[in-house]
Amino acid sequence: MSRSFPMPQAFVSRDRIRSLFTEAMSQMYRAEVPQYGTLIELVADVNAGYLEKDPDLRDRLARAGELERIDVERHGAIRLGTADELFTIRRLFAVMGMQPVGYYDLSVAGVPVHSTSFRPIDEAALNVNPFRVFTSLLRLELIEDEGLRGEAEAILAKRRIYTPRAVTLIERHEQNGGLTKAEAMEFVAEALETFRWHGEATVSADTYKRLHDAHRLIADVVSFKGPHINHLTPRTLDIDAVQARMPERGITPKAVIEGPPRRHCDILLRQTSFKALEEMIAFSGDDGAMQGTHTARFGEIEQRGVALTAKGRTLYDQLLASVRGEVQVGDGGAKAGAYDDELAARFKALPDSWDELRRENLAFFRYSATPAGIAAAAGSTLPGDPEALIASGYLTFTPIVYEDFLPVSAAGIFQSNLGTDQQQNYATRSNRDAFEAALGATVQDELALYAERQAASLDSALEALGLVGLPLKTVA
Repeated sequence: MSRSFPMPQAFVSRDRIRSLFTEAMSQMYRAEVPQYGTLIELVADVNAGYLEKDPDLRDRLARAGELERIDVERHGAIRLGTADELFTIRRLFAVMGMQPVGYYDLSVAGVPVHSTSFRPIDEAALNVNPFRVFTSLLRLELIEDEGLRGEAEAILAKRRIYTPRAVTLIERHEQNGGLTKAEAMEFVAEALETFRWHGEATVSADTYKRLHDAHRLIADVVSFKGPHINHLTPRTLDIDAVQARMPERGITPKAVIEGPPRRHCDILLRQTSFKALEEMIAFSGDDGAMQGTHTARFGEIEQRGVALTAKGRTLYDQLLASVRGEVQVGDGGAKAGAYDDELAARFKALPDSWDELRRENLAFFRYSATPAGIAAAAGSTLPGDPEALIASGYLTFTPIVYEDFLPVSAAGIFQSNLGTDQQQNYATRSNRDAFEAALGATVQDELALYAERQAASLDSALEALGLVGLPLKTVA
């Protein structure tokens, strides 16, 4: 006699869970920060107009599978206080198919944190939903006042930023290899609580002031129940247009767009933001709650370009440093204009054509065989050199989008919204080993990921043309 057993429930894909979480996060943040909704509408208008006037870009994005992701693309940012919080956030993001990529030391720019970016890493997952969360860990060792440092440690040690149910579902995902639909929906709701804004501080007004005087970001991390999402960033195709049109929607942008200048061939990442909100909070105390304000959360917009190689990044860093070393980045219009002009002038040293960037090995590209190449391969012997294949129209290339962040730009955004008087020079510098020990994993090398994607695409394209093992020749 045969026995029937219930079929195991299918697991929801990590990509689907990530998309559900992104949507829930966006809805929550829109309710908390109304200007975010205004910003989303502005970016959608600018993107639609840009694609209408640039059909070639629309076609390129469509061929690369990137067109559909533009509207859903977001990156968020949180700041954690302890190693245990960082360790668990890695496990939480793993449920959504997000891995730690890159190490960013912001202490060199006067911000007492070091960070990584949690994001999907394979091309298919990125095209489904490239949600990223720039995740920073407070470096308590950079608080010079030993008494205040100890007080901050004690405050952080008491808090629990994850719901018990969220932890249970993380463990279930790890043990079973996935979550069912019902579990996934519950996980999204429970995980969202970690990122929610709480208007009640966990410290007194006096403690908040002392933390704030040490650094505004320290007060933001230590004084609350959890790491409220401090911005949620849409992607635009024309950040200059968004910057110019923000005042029309009642939004005042920061004076300078962080990152490289406007170019024909976009590189890396450009970012702008609007001023952080001044939000009412209630401080704890023996005499009851005392009302006050806190400034931390803000709006941000980004425009993404091609990922640069190590050679390209070195040149980029040199050019950016040369400008920032000579022209002060200020909030005034005159200073901002001078900075933008000098930035554009210096960056003429970095080629502004896709082919030059590729041939000089300055940027990463995705290769594909053209229909003409595939047809030619069926009836004749093709050239054995990828450059000749490109010249013949048999092989084509498209830029690989930069999926990561820039420490100088991140620090510039932080400083702009935390107050320009918060410039500090910390004696301690990079401490990647301590960060990875807290994380419980090694952060992935973003340049290696881009190189792997480029190499894999070339191999696949050559295979489609009946060619294998050809090296990609680039200018040294």
